[in-house]
Amino acid sequence: MIEPMGNQYVVAGQVYSQNAFGEEHKKMKRYHKTIFDNFRIWFRCSSQKTKKIVLSLFPIASWLPAYHLKEWLLSDIVSGISTGLVAVLQGMAFALLVDVPPIYGLYAAFFPVIVYFFFGTSRHISVGPFPILSMMVGAVVAKEGSLATEAQKIMAAASITILAGIIQLVLGILQIGFVVIYLSECLISGFTTAAAVHVVVSQLKFILQLQVPAHTDPFSIFKVLESVFTQIAKTNIADLVTSLIILIIVFIVKEINQKYKNKLPVPIPIELIMTVIAAGVSYGFNFQTRFGVAVVGKMESGFKIPSSPSMRIWGDNIGDAFAIAIVAFAVAYSVASVYSVKYDYHINGNQELIAFGLGNIVGGSFTGFAASTSLSRSGVQESTGGKTQIAGFLSAIIVLIVIMAIGFLLEPLQKSVLAALALGNLKGMLMQFAEVHRLWKKDKYDCLIWIFTFLAAVILGLGLGLAASIVFQLLTIIFRTQFPKCSILANVGRSDIYKNKKDYPEIYEPEGVKIFKCPSPIYFANISFFKRKLIDAVGFKPARILRKRNKALKKIRKLMKKGQLQVTPKGFIYTSDGFRDSDDELDNQHIEELDKPIQTTDLPFPIDWNSDLPFNIEVPKINLHSLILDFSSVSFVDSSSMRGLKSILQGFLRIDVDVYIVGTDDDLLEKLERCGFFDQEVQSSIFFLTIHDAILHIWTKKNYIISKYNQNQEKEMKADFTINTNGGLRNRDPQAPMETKL
Repeated sequence: MIEPMGNQYVVAGQVYSQNAFGEEHKKMKRYHKTIFDNFRIWFRCSSQKTKKIVLSLFPIASWLPAYHLKEWLLSDIVSGISTGLVAVLQGMAFALLVDVPPIYGLYAAFFPVIVYFFFGTSRHISVGPFPILSMMVGAVVAKEGSLATEAQKIMAAASITILAGIIQLVLGILQIGFVVIYLSECLISGFTTAAAVHVVVSQLKFILQLQVPAHTDPFSIFKVLESVFTQIAKTNIADLVTSLIILIIVFIVKEINQKYKNKLPVPIPIELIMTVIAAGVSYGFNFQTRFGVAVVGKMESGFKIPSSPSMRIWGDNIGDAFAIAIVAFAVAYSVASVYSVKYDYHINGNQELIAFGLGNIVGGSFTGFAASTSLSRSGVQESTGGKTQIAGFLSAIIVLIVIMAIGFLLEPLQKSVLAALALGNLKGMLMQFAEVHRLWKKDKYDCLIWIFTFLAAVILGLGLGLAASIVFQLLTIIFRTQFPKCSILANVGRSDIYKNKKDYPEIYEPEGVKIFKCPSPIYFANISFFKRKLIDAVGFKPARILRKRNKALKKIRKLMKKGQLQVTPKGFIYTSDGFRDSDDELDNQHIEELDKPIQTTDLPFPIDWNSDLPFNIEVPKINLHSLILDFSSVSFVDSSSMRGLKSILQGFLRIDVDVYIVGTDDDLLEKLERCGFFDQEVQSSIFFLTIHDAILHIWTKKNYIISKYNQNQEKEMKADFTINTNGGLRNRDPQAPMETKL
């Protein structure tokens, strides 16, 4: 019963152990589905299920009939045109990262968008080339060597894109889109920052117009920098000056767009403006002939005939394809999640995998390269009023117009301009260096993950760096559970609240009681650490105390057998001096016996181990009578650690320290029962619902023992040891243990 009293409350209820609670409140029997039940449901066929599958596979069938034509169409048209113009320029710019002609970037900006229109679930992301993904595809292309022909490079990019699409499609069909959860926010941030550094380095050869050989092995970034600096004297000044001017103007205007985004109706399309101006100036002043700059060159209209992928590329780069597939999905899903939360609609991770997988398969078949989503392009689509993927479809139409009709207008455009535009879109990623300081204050483990991911991706390359980062991230999780921050709890405010005793000045610790909390699962890797921390908390080793007590019992029995220790109504009489025994002999020859439970049934009295024992018999004294283990944060205990846990409990129980476990989950208790954890020593009655229930039980138990002792102490005097050293007796009055008060 709970009685509210202002901002306080009084709770009156029964002290519950798990067994008592289970007897009073019967659990309902629930049927838990087996894997076969799930298979039956999966393969069961019905009209309703068929409709659900169709709507899930083709999300367009759900949102298109509900499209608000009058309210949304104009906004989608404006957004589609704006996004399409940006997609054209970014597609051509990111093609340089793949080391293929710019026209193939337009293919990557067209086909995946059309496929996503039918199969995607996000309404706001702009599908197409992404600089990090283009860089990863470019690393595969670079493996073909510096002597590879243009056709070989195009085939390599298309083949790895198709393979990545197949991997995404399979993952989506198998409903394992959850793999993205293993890429934490700090890992993705560190990885994209490192990839941005790779992009900057890779674009130096276009900005400076240098012949830099491709490198893909670890430390390749340093080899590229070495090639750049050894040829720095060959820099084309016209390309360098043009790039710097474009970069400065793009950065300034992007800052203006960001600062006045709430006042501007649409962001200033600076990339489009600078592209038109640069192409016109290059054509008018004939930069290619006068200054020897590298230009886009021939832009063939139309599409290429679909081609089959190279099996050799597949076999040599399966790991890179998997990394591309995961990164593409992770980036797209994270961006889509932001917009789904903002506009309150649901996205399906598995369906997103299917959509991107099909998009990359189709795009790769038409010699495009891998697509995901661009943060800046998605921002343009959303900020210009895009409501649905109608805007994305219209942006693809703009790309189609450029491919089919007006691509020739971009032929005189300098490649250094495209490189500058690519770098202009990296500001947000490069600014992620500021995350290090923020993460260090919030969570040092996350900060270490960020730093390790960044360094690994920069030094080892994007593929190996991503794999190493995932392994390191999982190791940090293992490390945190293997070495948890265990603590000793105490009562705060004389209430039912128990907190870490080191954190609060005014605490109350019940005398003779220790409350130990473990904030992690207990499994094979941390059971030894758990035991060590528990021993440090209580201040003694139960095994050592048990052996000392068993050793003392052996000496007492030996003295009694020899007649040197006699029993009287007042206690023991020790009639001989000079008794000596070998501790080493007892330890070495009877070590197994010393670890067994203490047996005093043959003695006419109970032994108070905290009192003084007969001469030459020493046993460490302990002031602990109850130990409470708070398992409220223990999510599971594996079978390997159960034996160690049981041994720990037995050690305390055998030296008369009552052990109570509180806050355990019902599933954990059921698992312990299934595994035969309980026996005559370790019983299920030691489990209680809360710490306070256990404390009240201890208080009731100890108070009962004291009351019973006080009533019977005149009739049954507790026997005590009396040492006779000079022919006389020295008696000690029996002492009852102090009452533990709450």
